[in-house]
Formats: sequence, structure tokens, C-alpha cells
Amino acid sequence: MTSSGIAEAAVQLFATRERQRFLDHHPRCVALAERARHALFGGVPMHWMSDWSTPVPLFVERAEGARFFDVDGHEYVDFCLGDTGSMFGHSPAPIAQALREQAGNGLTSMLPGEDAVVCGELLAARFGLPYWQVATTATDANRFVLRWARAITGRKTLLVFDGCYHGTVDDAMVRWRAGRTVHRPGLLGQARNLAKTSRAVPFNDLAALEAALASGDVAALLCEPVMTNIGMVLPEPGFMAAVRELTRRYGTLLIIDETHTLSTGPGGCTQAWGLEPDFLTVGKAIAGGVPCAVYGCSAAMAQAMQLARQHASELSHGHGHSGMGTTLSANALAMHCLRASLEQLMSPDAYAHMLALAAQLAAGLRALLARHALPWSVTELGARCEFQFCAVPPRTGAEAEAAFHDSLQMTLHLYLINRGILITPFHNMTLCCPDTREADVDRLIATLDAALVELLALPGAREA
Repeated sequence: MTSSGIAEAAVQLFATRERQRFLDHHPRCVALAERARHALFGGVPMHWMSDWSTPVPLFVERAEGARFFDVDGHEYVDFCLGDTGSMFGHSPAPIAQALREQAGNGLTSMLPGEDAVVCGELLAARFGLPYWQVATTATDANRFVLRWARAITGRKTLLVFDGCYHGTVDDAMVRWRAGRTVHRPGLLGQARNLAKTSRAVPFNDLAALEAALASGDVAALLCEPVMTNIGMVLPEPGFMAAVRELTRRYGTLLIIDETHTLSTGPGGCTQAWGLEPDFLTVGKAIAGGVPCAVYGCSAAMAQAMQLARQHASELSHGHGHSGMGTTLSANALAMHCLRASLEQLMSPDAYAHMLALAAQLAAGLRALLARHALPWSVTELGARCEFQFCAVPPRTGAEAEAAFHDSLQMTLHLYLINRGILITPFHNMTLCCPDTREADVDRLIATLDAALVELLALPGAREA
């Protein structure tokens, strides 16, 4: 039995037809894929770009707002939006203008400008944490904050939730299996045993969380307030408040990663739910799609960070290195775009539009599933929603993973792509941006409806 209730034989028959349709209608993509395989590993500039549902990569020519065009001239409505990097649309006007303004005024200098001061003030007002630093990616921001947490607490262990996503931070590449922490499946080239300094527990499991904290060796809990990469998993009522209480009780710092959950509202879940983290990290969308990430901290953490720096300096006689920061961190171009994003792009009006359309999409998906009598569920978080192959929304990463039916998911994605619609790869998540239209939402629902009609009409499609 599949998790979806759809027979694998029917899925494969459906997929074969859709793969051929893609190849027939994308001759330039096919030609570029053949050319690319001689110069790029796997035929793509980053290996996971070959893991989409298409038989060859979908090569993009240009993108703007909620749309993009491929090299074969096809137009697409984009509900993937760079899987959050373009949360506020492709090339938003304020960011395009900021790029033009800064292009002739220097791209990087290893020195701050007035933009940096303004950005710090805007971030403090938006998220409620007084002090900020800037990195290039969310991975960098999370990695740096973990160093601070270990330096401040004198503890080595990191705690994460099973199925978490925090970029490519090595310490977070662990899973919870049968009550113990193990390496994430597929992890390449890891020389050390991450389970010695990292610990994973199930999301929404307060007993497991307290047991992991009670040993007194956990420097920090790094978590998303809603799991978003294993499939969306919402916290149960009161869970995040209990997380904050338990971490304080056991002297563990709380790091909230809002990189994906920024879809909730202008201040993310942190402001909407009053989470009170010690540290907060955000990447991807924070500067409108220009590589940039930020991390903020409380006044108490800022003081502790200063003491940690002084202590490290004394031990090294003033000649040490923190192990944090890259040459392009907080470069002038990123800072100017970050300012434009905070001042002009990430506005309450933009969110009001995004959230309303996402709610409309979620309602439409629920009605669609009911109409086809499919035992699937829909999960919402602000501007994003996801349909999952389980009757009840999952409460842990393991439950979300158990609901995967990869071949069905990829076939439905390919059907949508073949008809000019893109949703997030690797799971069934959608994101609405300020340029998404009501007609786009209706089109996605109608096209998915057509896909299900065709699929379910195949002999033996529904499992008994």
C-alpha cells in the first residue's frame, strides 16, 4: 500500500506520458541539457537542480514577479518562488532599483555604511531583538550563532528536531531513529560522528525534549517554529511556549530559524506568536532574493557575546580568530538591498495580499481533495500551504516523512509544469507572493483537478 492510496502502476503509466510530453515541448531544454553534461557535474551548476520532476532540467530565461519564462518560450505561474528565496516575487521593483543604485557605488569594501545602521534599526523594530549581525546565507547565520551559543554556555551539544532544516549546517544533519540520534540518510563526506555533539528529538514531543535537555549539556536548541522541509508540521497549541520554558529551565539557549517561516507575517512567527528567542536567524528572502542573511540577539546575549570575545582574546593574547564571518558578509550591495527590502518590500500590505491568496488556495485544495474523496490533508502557514498524502496533518517529522509518495508527487509536479505551473519541488508546498493573482490560484486548483481526474480514471488507480 502507498501512503497516498494511489497505485504505483497507475502513477508510472501517468508519469511516462508526462515525461514524453515535456521532452516533446522543450527541445531547447533538451539541447542545453546535452551540452551542459559535458561541462557541469550532473549537467547543472548545483547537483540538486537535477532532482526535479522533469526528465531534463527546466532551463529558465527570465523571471519577474510571480512568473518566469523558460528557454523554449513557455510562461509559468510560479508558486515555488525560488523555494522561498523569491518570497516577495522575482526581481521586485525596490530591489531592482537598489541594485541599479549600488552598482556604480561599490559592491564590497569590508566596511560599513549608513545602510548598515538603518538595517539594524529596522530589524530590531521588526523582530523585537535589539542587536543584529549580517551574513551571506542562512547556513552561515546558523553556523555563527551556534559558535556564539557554545562560547557563551561552555557546552558542546546542539539539539534539533527530527526532520529539521537549517541549511547545510553540519551539526543539524542528524535524525532521530528508534530513540537515538543518527546521521541524516545520504549525508556525504562526514568525517566525524555528529551524534557525539548533536541530538535530535521528535517535534511536538515535550517529554522527549525535556529528557534531552535534562542532561544539562545542551548549549542551544536550534529550531524552526514550524517544520517546513520534511513536509509542513505545525506546532501543537502551547508547544512553542513550553519549548521556551523548558530551554530556560535547563540553561539552554533558544535559536529560532525564521528563514522559511517568514511567510507568517512581517515579523515572522517570533512576533506573531511572542516566541522570545535568545537568537533569531533569517536568510533567503530577507533581501529580496539577493544573497543575504541576518541574525539577531537579545541584550543579555549581546553582553554574553562581548564577554566571550574578551575571554577568547585574553587566551590568544589578542591574536585569535572567532571562526565567524566571510569576506563578503554584509557587503555593500547586499546591505543596500536589505534596506530596500525592509523599508519597501516586506510591508503589511504585501503580506495582507499574500496571506489572503494562500488562504484561498488552501480552501480550494481542501475542496478539491473532498471532491475526489482523497484522504489527504492541507497545512497552512501564512503565505504558504501544502497538501500531504495523509488524512490528518502530521505532528512530527517522522509522520510527515511516512506520508511521502515520491513518484506520485513528482508526477503531479511534472503535470503542472507541462501546463505552465511550478510548485516547490521535493514536497507539495506552494507560496504566494505580492504579484500572485487570484486567477493564478484558480488556475493551479483547476489544473491539479484535471490531473487527478486523468490519474484516477486509469485502471486500478485507487488501491483497495
